[in-house]
Amino acid sequence: MTPSNKSGDPHRLHLVDGSGYIFRAYHALPPLTRADGTPVNAVYGYCTMLLKLMEDAEADSMAVIFDAGRKTFRNDIYPDYKANRDEPPEDLVPQFDLIRQATRAFGRPCIEQQGYEADDLIATYARLARERGIDVTIVSSDKDLMQLVRPGVAMLDPMKNRRIGEAEVRERFGVGPDKVVEVQALAGDSSDNVPGVPGIGVKTAALLVGEYGDLEAVLAHAEDIKQPKRRQNLIEHAELARISRELVRLRDDVPVETRLEDFDLYEPAPEALRPFLEEQGFKNLLVKMNSRWAASGAIEAETDAPPAQAAYELVTDTAALQAWIARAAACGVVAIDTETTSLNAMRAELVGVSLATAAGAACYVPVGHRSGDGGLDLGDRAPTPEQLPPQQVLAALRPLLEDFGVLKVGHNIKYDLVVLSQAYAHHCAGEPPLAPAAIDDTMLLSYVLDAGVNGHGLDELAGRHLGHTMIKYSDVTGSGKSRISFAQVPVKQALDYAAEDADMTLRLHSLMKRRLVAERMVAMYETVERPLVPVIVDMERAGIQVERAALERLSGDFAARMEFLVEQGHRLAGEAFNLGSPKQLGEILFDKMDLPGGKKGKTGAYTTSADVLEDLAAQGHDLPRVVLDWRQLQKLKSTYTDALVEQINPETGRVHTAYGMAIAQTGRLSSNDPNLQNIPVRTEEGRKIREAFVAPKGRKLVSLDYSQIELRIVAHVADIDVLKDAFAQGQDIHALTAAQVFGVPLDDLDPLLRRRAKAINFGIIYGISAFGLARNLGIARSQARDYIDAYFERYPGIRGYMERAVDRARAHGFVETLFGRKIHLRGINDKNPPVRNFAERQAINAPIQGTAADIIKRAMVRMAPALAGLDARMLLQVHDELLFEVAEGDVAATIEAARTVMEGAAEPAVELSVALVADAGIGQNWAEAH
Repeated sequence: MTPSNKSGDPHRLHLVDGSGYIFRAYHALPPLTRADGTPVNAVYGYCTMLLKLMEDAEADSMAVIFDAGRKTFRNDIYPDYKANRDEPPEDLVPQFDLIRQATRAFGRPCIEQQGYEADDLIATYARLARERGIDVTIVSSDKDLMQLVRPGVAMLDPMKNRRIGEAEVRERFGVGPDKVVEVQALAGDSSDNVPGVPGIGVKTAALLVGEYGDLEAVLAHAEDIKQPKRRQNLIEHAELARISRELVRLRDDVPVETRLEDFDLYEPAPEALRPFLEEQGFKNLLVKMNSRWAASGAIEAETDAPPAQAAYELVTDTAALQAWIARAAACGVVAIDTETTSLNAMRAELVGVSLATAAGAACYVPVGHRSGDGGLDLGDRAPTPEQLPPQQVLAALRPLLEDFGVLKVGHNIKYDLVVLSQAYAHHCAGEPPLAPAAIDDTMLLSYVLDAGVNGHGLDELAGRHLGHTMIKYSDVTGSGKSRISFAQVPVKQALDYAAEDADMTLRLHSLMKRRLVAERMVAMYETVERPLVPVIVDMERAGIQVERAALERLSGDFAARMEFLVEQGHRLAGEAFNLGSPKQLGEILFDKMDLPGGKKGKTGAYTTSADVLEDLAAQGHDLPRVVLDWRQLQKLKSTYTDALVEQINPETGRVHTAYGMAIAQTGRLSSNDPNLQNIPVRTEEGRKIREAFVAPKGRKLVSLDYSQIELRIVAHVADIDVLKDAFAQGQDIHALTAAQVFGVPLDDLDPLLRRRAKAINFGIIYGISAFGLARNLGIARSQARDYIDAYFERYPGIRGYMERAVDRARAHGFVETLFGRKIHLRGINDKNPPVRNFAERQAINAPIQGTAADIIKRAMVRMAPALAGLDARMLLQVHDELLFEVAEGDVAATIEAARTVMEGAAEPAVELSVALVADAGIGQNWAEAH
């Protein structure tokens, strides 16, 4: 064997912080066990990361350095050093030794030494390497190692794939690498229990070291420090600072036992790595390494290629296509996938269709590939330079797609059905629209089973459940400026990529469909998610008509108002500046105008977020309000009035949003490209934007919107009789809450109190804090706390619900909607308080919001049969609202039918103790209807 890097460049050494790799790998992957039950998720992640580093690093030698144990010479100096470190997770402990085995199996030295930390070993090897003229890269993001950066020694942050040199160290510490130890000695480090000097952080420490030179000089001049508390702390804790310096300073004179000569980088040996990968069950890595070894001649090429490669077939003639269709009919199940020219399904051109009938048995049917001369480039896989015409392929596939006896499986099959439906409309004009039947979706299966746990993309699921790394899109189309359309990809390159999608989809389907029964999720999938797919397909294809001229006028109006606000802002500031520049704005607000609350971020610029500006505006400062108004108009102009004009489909003259069915953790649909769910509801600008969404002549837009559905669900789950009675009697729920909480008769109620009660009603179900409520209402935090306490005193059932929800989430890791949708909360037991607190708020709100989402989805599924015989179609779903386009003569009947469906959508699965109410509106445009 020979070293893997044989360049003539100066010798280069990579020293890998093994501990950092371990924890990054552990947290990056979900639980994974090998056949005997041993957890191996961190081992698998570590192996993939190490292999990638060995492939990508321009290195001649490489070693991985680990901590040998917690006790080192530093504990003799300061017994409490690292005393507050948490024990590693239980399922990570057995993986420590396996990771060391993995390191050796990959042919890398596994370096550790009792009594010393990995950082000391890295420092020592870096020094030894530099003495020989070897350039060193330390692969770690650990700030403690930044003191080692110097000419010939750099760091590589593997998280961000970013080089760390002197400039980056100065950005982090405010001093050069040679002064990092002095700064750390003063600032301390709570994570390692390095005491430092109380009250001195990194920024202050850097200023002191910059002024006086080093720690001893700072301590010598402690009496000269102007700030009394800082002066006192420096004097009283001088010895702790000196101890801290010894704790943070890395030893570079460790008597290491392994020579630099043993670090030479070689290709992993099959006889060492193969048994290890087989024992762990890492099939995907084994396939990859076998290919590498075969290519290099280290082993003989495998003659039994994996099915994913051996059985994929390029279909370019009618007989072959019919054979695959017959095979699918015989199997009763077929995975289907489309290749196109765009992620926008309404504008995408069909390039090809893939089918899979068994694991490893898949085909690709090209219909729209183009080479440079306009013909098809088939490479050497087919005897003819032709592909079947789209019309012929679509005609052959129609009986299969509409066959109730054959299950069609897709991953995000909604996209494929929109693409295919558009293709039929384009290539098979005059024929009935496509009516696909019997569909299944692996993305939605994953979403129902694991919402909140992981992502649901095909690549991620194949890696997690099948141990398979998918061919990347960029592998076949290129990337950056050289990227080509999939239609330009030679079919020889397209075959494996396209067929693999269908193959892996079918494999995943067989795995995940079985889980529905075991995990009691059949009803959620079969009655809500799966039947919703064709409903969403019809809505996306329908789109909604938008008046281009109205948007253009509104865009001009926004531009004029923005210009006025710019002039107003300049006048208030006393000078011209860029309102869109956070840096310039911060300098105006906090340097020139000396407004309170100025805080600088990592870049050194003041923070001018919306929260900061809202606080300043609430204090009566005019310029922040002007900037907020300008930002709002800028966002509306760029996101809607300008963008919507470009998003009008040239063929339909309508805007077609795409609904994400597996994105929101709670089960809500998301609207994308364009996002029609975020148009402001209560502002004049939002109303004007909605006015541009119109019904064609002779038709009306009809809106049905659930009235306070989440508060009704709260009244039900928390069993609040007074709220249930109020809803039954049609009372103003916010006025009632104001009367109950503030002790004011309804007849004497101040509108301000009602507004505050409304903020409390909605804030409570989102787990709002006193701080958040105080900010929303512009009141003192103590007053907000009194409001919340009074609320819980009046409605104790709500506090009980909240506590039960959090307790259940902690015990099981998930919460459920009333219909049984599971919403997993990964951070519910996290030791980091902000992460845990966020998950607790989710635990409170997710069952409420998720139940509301389930209800409107159930209504959407039932809507088509209810509207049969009426000239009406559902166009949009926006939060708790459904928007319809209806012939003028059918408006009344549509409202009656749709309201009946919506108000009864929970039944029979759940019998709510509070009635659902759907309010209806009619208009020529969306604003009127809403």
